Amino acid sequence: MNIALWIVQILLGLLFMFAGSMKFIMTAEQMTEGAPVALPIWFIHFIGICEILGAIGLIVPWATGIKRGLTPLAASLLIVIMIGATTISAMMGIAFAILPFVVGLLLLFVAIGRYRAFKLK
Repeated sequence: MNIALWIVQILLGLLFMFAGSMKFIMTAEQMTEGAPVALPIWFIHFIGICEILGAIGLIVPWATGIKRGLTPLAASLLIVIMIGATTISAMMGIAFAILPFVVGLLLLFVAIGRYRAFKLK
């Protein structure tokens, strides 16, 4: 179980680090192109910061053993972002909402798995 959690944590960490950094690399026009809802650029940058910090929180606390409770917290807060991403993606079509929904489920797996391990110690 621990190995599966680590694999999922690392993959999700890489995904959110990439997604968060792209929100600063891409222009505002590129990010809002084809979007069903025009989000303000400051909000997109805020989400990018949250994703980058969440990616760090998924891996670093558990890997170092310092403040291990931050890992399930980071996963839980990233679930909130994925609920919003799923909702906005569903406006474009249900097929677009599948990826953020699955990522949310994987985050739920990490949050529950690491929370249980945190409570046992």
